Formats: sequence, C-alpha cells, structure tokens
Amino acid sequence: MKWIGALALVLSGVAQPVFAEAQVDANGWLQKIVSAARKLNYSGTFTYSSGNQTETSRITHVVDASGERERLEVLDGSPREVIRVNSEVKCYLPEERTVIIDQSAHRRTFPGRLAEMPASIGENYHVKLGEVSRVAGRDSQVISLLPKDGLRYGHQLWADSATGLLLKARTIGEKGETIEQFAFADVVIGSLVDRERLKPKFQSKSADWRVVNAKVTDSASGSGEWAFQNVLPGFQQSAAMQRQVHLDRPAAYHVVFSDGLAAISVFIEPAVDGRVERLGMFVSGPFNVYKRANAGHIVTVLGEVPVGTLKQLGDGVEARRK
Repeated sequence: MKWIGALALVLSGVAQPVFAEAQVDANGWLQKIVSAARKLNYSGTFTYSSGNQTETSRITHVVDASGERERLEVLDGSPREVIRVNSEVKCYLPEERTVIIDQSAHRRTFPGRLAEMPASIGENYHVKLGEVSRVAGRDSQVISLLPKDGLRYGHQLWADSATGLLLKARTIGEKGETIEQFAFADVVIGSLVDRERLKPKFQSKSADWRVVNAKVTDSASGSGEWAFQNVLPGFQQSAAMQRQVHLDRPAAYHVVFSDGLAAISVFIEPAVDGRVERLGMFVSGPFNVYKRANAGHIVTVLGEVPVGTLKQLGDGVEARRK
C-alpha cells in the first residue's frame, strides 16, 4: 500500500519537487556507472550466475595515455582469456588452439553493462534509488529499473558509493525471478591496481593457432534487402553490420536494437541446403532465442528480453521486394 500513499502525495503536488530531485539523482548514478567502467582503473574477481550455471572470472582494466586495456580470464572450466586494447578484442581458446578477433563497440561485459545512458531511459523504465548496501566489502548504492511495459526485463544495479563502478548487476524476469547476475567478490579500484595482471597468458603461444576474424566486414551491405516492419517502442537500431557467425556459411547480416539497457540481436543468413534448422522459440542460457525461415534465409533473434518481444520483432523481418 506504500505506493498508493506516495502516488497521492505526488498528485497533490506536495511531493513533486522531492520526486524530481530523486529522479535526477537516480539518473546521475546511471551516468556514473557508464563513466566509471570506461575511465577507472580496476581489478577484481567476479562471479556470473544464470540458472544452474556459475562462472568465476578475473578482470583487470587500465586506462592510460594509450587508451583502454583490459584482460579477462575465466577461472572455471575450459581456460579462456580475453584481451582488449581499445576497440579490438582477442579471445584465446587454448584447448581449441583458436583466437577469435572481434571489436568491442557493441559488447556489454561486466562491469560495463551499461553501454550508454540514453535520455529516453525514463520513458521505458521507472528509475529509482534504493538502499545503501555492501558488495565486495564496499558500500554501494542500489538503483532499480522497473520496466513500464512487457517488452523488457527489470534490472537492479549496485554502484560503488565512492566511484560509481558497477559492483553487482541483476536482471529480473517477468515473475520476479533472477535471469542472471554478476557480482564482484573482491575488487581494487584506482592507483593500486596491479598492471602486471594485464599480461596475457596465451598470446605468446598462439603463433600457429587458427585465427577467426569476427570483426565487421561491411556495415552497409544487406541494409537495403531487409525490412523491420514491427517497431518495438523504446528500442532503437544501434548497429548494422556483416558478421561471420559460422565458418561454414556466408557472413550474416547482423542488426542490433537497444533501449540503453536491453539489447536484441537479429542475424539473417542464407539457409544451407540439407541442414536441418531448429526453428521456433527456445532458451540458451540467459538469452531467449527465436528462429524462423524467410525467403531462403534463417532469421535468428536473441536477447535478454521476454519471448514475446523477440517474436514481435522477428515476425516483422521481411525481405524487400526487388
């Protein structure tokens, strides 16, 4: 019943200045989170969990005159190491003797979960400040983002009170369940970061490894061949590119839609003769996935959004008439 009383105060005009001030403050915290992930030096160990999957990683991020450098090492299961220098990302898979080269423009890795802070975020989410909590031994400000419609999930963010660095992030499903969660177990922020942790473990061993270049090859090709007829309120197209998704197929046309928090990827690639595709809706980790066939192509839509959102967008993908 608390929200009824609060609403009554707002409607009466008594609480309007306080609410406006709190809203500005909440949005200010989101800006801090975006900035801190890019501009601060930090190093620590964090845990990722989704369903029955749990994974621990160590990350080191340093900013200096040369730009951003980052090393991520997965500590569980098969060894993996990701080295980022500014926009170029190299993922080393030693068991497969493979290096995957990509670019970071559209990656949303923890603690850089918020790629940007759009001015329209208040149109899609109720943003409010919560309590001050503790994560990894540090005080943190809780920010809640509650969706205004059924097209997206909710989010809870824990920002370091001193620096704004994201210490914990939780994605919340339609029934209040946790879809996925990232959380630092320990973290060092600032000048005390050990730069030795940036040194790659597998780079010197990879001279004869297979190299897979997943970088964008052509951002324009494909844009005139496909139409997205079902508009998702609040989602804007943030990228369009050609991307090599499978080694045995031509490059896929990859389009990304985002509302600033949630991101949806659409891959359109030619169907392969004799290959049986799994069509329809299914789940892959924290992602919902929707596949359909259209005009000799396979349209794959995936994202951390409700299944209805993916179906609405995917069913509107149509080949333009020539």
